Amino acid sequence: MMVNAKHLATFILGAVAGVALHKYLQTEEGEKAFEDLKTKATDLKTEAEGALDKMPEYFEQLKNQGSEALKKYTPEAEKMLQDLLSNLQGKAPQASAEGTPPNVETPQQ
Repeated sequence: MMVNAKHLATFILGAVAGVALHKYLQTEEGEKAFEDLKTKATDLKTEAEGALDKMPEYFEQLKNQGSEALKKYTPEAEKMLQDLLSNLQGKAPQASAEGTPPNVETPQQ
């Protein structure tokens, strides 16, 4: 691999930036900025750990809500599928739970 002027310039700029950052962090203002950065990182870590602790509760809640939704909508879907299958097989659909007869057309002779 050949090193051209672009690569050399990039390396030199990176080294200069590193030296400048090191010099800045040695000042009082740089140390304060570094401490603020460490504090923010610690806060972020604490927040992430809290989210990890809450994760099992969150997934349990999702599971319960999904289970409730299935219990609520499954009977309706099951009845619809039974009616559809009975219509396809030529049988009349069963009366619904409310006692109203289904709409069945009788063939005219």
